[in-house]
Amino acid sequence: MSIRRRIIDYSRGNNLHCFWLLYRLQKKTGEGFMHDVLTFMMSRCAHRHGGYIGPDTVIKGNLTLPHGLHGIFISRYAEIGENCRIYQNVTIGEVDRRAPVIGDNCLIGAGAVIIGGVKIGSRVKVGAGAVVCTDIPEGCTVVSQPVRIIGEKKEHEGNGEENRTGMDRGKYGESVS
Repeated sequence: MSIRRRIIDYSRGNNLHCFWLLYRLQKKTGEGFMHDVLTFMMSRCAHRHGGYIGPDTVIKGNLTLPHGLHGIFISRYAEIGENCRIYQNVTIGEVDRRAPVIGDNCLIGAGAVIIGGVKIGSRVKVGAGAVVCTDIPEGCTVVSQPVRIIGEKKEHEGNGEENRTGMDRGKYGESVS
């Protein structure tokens, strides 16, 4: 990495060299006191950058974080393939100790949520704000979920008060008991 790039990363607060050094050292050490010390230091470093990468997360190759660790949560049970790119505020979470397995060369957009024991194939693009809870085959693009309207905003007759839930009025505005 060039000196210019390092200065830009440092000025943005994305200087993660210390974090990745601790991560690599922690993976090389076996179980024991030194592993625990490195895990503690790695967790504190990630917290300082506003994110979390679990100590047991498997990252197979280069992980690119264009915006640093800002808002990123990666479960300790997750597995991430080579050359993946993860943008800010992404959650890769677990359900009952089952976390996603993400293939190689994937892109995960800002604010995306991937949760549970799902498998994401290689070369998958997960769009910004998408919620993924099912397996995705290789080479696909995933975008946000369809919107569901839960309640309608209705106006009462007369004084103009608003009913945000729409629960006490019928279809044509008559009172429902």
